[in-house]
This record gives sequence, structure tokens and C-alpha cells, in this order.
Amino acid sequence: MIEKNRWLMALAAVGVHICIGSVYAWSVYVKPIQEKLSWSLTDVTISFSIAIFFLGLSAALMGKFVEKNGPRVSAIIAASLFGLGTIGSGLAILMESKMLLYFFYGVLGGCGLGIGYISPVSTLVKWFPDKRGMATGLAIMGFGFASAIWGPTIKILIESVGISNTFFILGASYFVIMFLSALYLQKPQEGYMPEKFKKKVKEGKKKIKKDLQNLTLKEAVKTPRFYGLWIMLFINITCGIAIIGVASPLLQEVMGVSAIAAAAAVGLMGIFNGAGRLVWASISDIITRPAVYVIFFITQIVAFYMLPSISEIVVFQVVLYFIMTCYGGGFAAIPAYIGDIFGTKELGAIHGYILTAWAAAGLVGPLIISIVKDITGSYAQTLYVFAGFFIIALIVSLLMVFNIKKIKKQTV
Repeated sequence: MIEKNRWLMALAAVGVHICIGSVYAWSVYVKPIQEKLSWSLTDVTISFSIAIFFLGLSAALMGKFVEKNGPRVSAIIAASLFGLGTIGSGLAILMESKMLLYFFYGVLGGCGLGIGYISPVSTLVKWFPDKRGMATGLAIMGFGFASAIWGPTIKILIESVGISNTFFILGASYFVIMFLSALYLQKPQEGYMPEKFKKKVKEGKKKIKKDLQNLTLKEAVKTPRFYGLWIMLFINITCGIAIIGVASPLLQEVMGVSAIAAAAAVGLMGIFNGAGRLVWASISDIITRPAVYVIFFITQIVAFYMLPSISEIVVFQVVLYFIMTCYGGGFAAIPAYIGDIFGTKELGAIHGYILTAWAAAGLVGPLIISIVKDITGSYAQTLYVFAGFFIIALIVSLLMVFNIKKIKKQTV
């Protein structure tokens, strides 16, 4: 068997993620679809909600399949579902059918999203035993940055060829990019280590970090650590989605900036979301995953609590962008954290189950904002509620640290 290049493996993973990450550019479709078909905002945005729900559901249900059949087969299935879902969305627009749009973009596209999201990640963890966080951060960064690439592309295509043709062109493009990327994906041989790292281990310059335990999915879900990770990810995503949702009105309400300036700030948030995925995941390789999550939650308790009272626009934006790096970093460091405490035996399956926190957060985050806004009449007040959530997340993250230390002592 010809040894594959692990950096090209990472590039193939980015190829898959950068396509499925186009779901974050859905908002670019919203107005053109509303204007063309006279549908309400709710009618159009339901498609996105269904897609995110099926992302979480398919990631959970197909995790075992990914582990059993490998990343190539799984990513090809993801390419087929996501490509077909996007092309079918064009057909739904032509036929002016909401139900078809919900099925193609929401159900089929969402399943492609979920399978495509987890397919390359567990493989990268195995290819990069020395840089787990950085490797998964690189792939998941592609997902975060995707809207910056596809957003303008969608806008240009809609203006030149129309909505349906945009879906047809992009659906075919996504399929080709994802399919070609999938062909390169492959698990490494058991116990794989890169040559330089292997040499340093032999010389005693580096140590192989042993995983806490090597568990199956069934064994992992019986541990408190599984639910600790789920709660931490759920709170980080819920609060991150919230800040994305209220950033524009918050900037206008608290800072008094114009709608155009607020929109520009929101656009920059996407860049920090993507960059945070690689930066924090790489930092986690140095200071450990548990330490990174403790930092996330301590700093965000302060950030969310202080944000409504900051009067200086530059400081406000710096805090806002920092929050977005933590939001992205939370996604990126989770796969490596799973590998550290549960091993790589069924990492894809465990990661899939943990990602149900994403689907739940997508429903809960916007709901909390609307309830608190209705009660208090202010977006600023919602941030205090989320600061309280981060206190819970911090307690859970510290309990995780103690639990991990306890198990380490027992296994010595």
C-alpha cells in the first residue's frame, strides 16, 4: 500500500468541509427566494433549520457507519446527498414547492452535511497523533470560512443566471469537489506515526500521549465525561448562535452604529469564527483540551457580562470577535478532546452523538433570545442570561478536569 501524505489528507478534509460549510451562506438565498416566490421569511428559513436538525441527527445515527466503512465511502455518500440536495433545491424553486425545498435542502442536504462533517475528522485524528487539535481545527476551519467563499459566489450567480440555475451549478460543483476529496481519504495503518515524530520518540525527545481510555460508543455514553462534553458544547454553541443572532441589533442598540456598519461587523465575525477554529485547536495541542475549555468559559463569562456596558466601539468589537473565536474553537477542539478521553476506536461514532448538542442548540439559542427580549424589551439583557449559562459550563469543565485526573490515578 502506497503511503499517503497526511497534509494532502488534511487538504482533502478541507475540500469536504468547505463545501458543506456553504450552509452558513443560506441567508444570501433568503431575499431572492422571498421576492421570486412571495414566501414569508419563516417559510424560507425553515429550510435552514431542518438542515441543521438533520445534520445533528445524521451525524449521530451514521457515526457507526463511518467507523465501519471508512471515510472514503462515507464522504462519497455525503457528496451524493449534499450535491443532490442542492440540485433538488433548484428543482423545488422551479416548481415553487416549499415541501420539495424542505426535503431536498433540509432532509437530503442536512444528511449530507452530518455525514460529511464527521467523515474526515476521526481520520485526521489518526493521521496526526502529534497534532490532533491542529489537524481537526484545519478541517473544521474550512467549514467556518465557507460562507466567505460561497456567499459572494451565490450572490453573483443569482444575479447572472437566476436562483434555480445557481442551485444546479453549485450542486454539481459541490459534488465534484467533495467526490474528488473523498477519493483521497483513507485511514492510516494501525499505530501510525509520522517518521520525524517516531524518530523523536525513539530518541526520548517526545512522548506519545496515551489516551485516557479506549472505549466504544456504548461504553462512552455510560460515562459522565460524555455528558460533560455534550453540555460544554451545547452551551458554547447556544451562546455563540445567540451572539451571531443579536450582534447587528446589539451594535445598533448599545453602540448606536448604522445598520450598514453593523452588517460589516457581522461579516468580520465570520472570519474570526473560522480563524478561531484553527488557532484554539492548535493551542489545545500545547496546553491540553481541558485547559482550553476552562479558558473559553472563564473569559466568556466576563465578555458576555461586560458587553452591554462597553461604550467604546473598538473595545466592543474586540470583545465580540474574541467571543467568535471561542465559538469556532469549541467546535474544533471537541474531536481531539474525544480522542484524548475515549480513544480513537469509535471516535467518529462518539463525535456524531456529541454533535446532537449542535442540533439542540440551534433550536434553544434563538428561542431564549426571543423570550428574554420579549420580557425585558432589550437585547442587552439576553447577554446576562448567557453569562449565567457559561458559569454552568465552567463548573462542568472543572468537574471534567477532576474526573480525568481521578481516572489517571486509577490507571497508574
